[in-house]
Amino acid sequence: MTTPDPEPERTPALDAHHTLPGGDTPPAEGGIFGISHPEPVELRQAWGPWPAVLIVLLALAVSALLVGMVFYLT
Repeated sequence: MTTPDPEPERTPALDAHHTLPGGDTPPAEGGIFGISHPEPVELRQAWGPWPAVLIVLLALAVSALLVGMVFYLT
């Protein structure tokens, strides 16, 4: 891999002696190659069918109660 601008004449902020003036930092590298260590296996799994069934039953119960309240109040 090469840096984006390897020519010292075209590097910004260099003085006449091709050195960095005090306080400036050199340009960053062009990129990163590879990873330092393998990523751990992700342990999350998708929900099974039971949480979805419980959510649907709860929604149906709440909607039935709301419909019942509307008929009771009218």
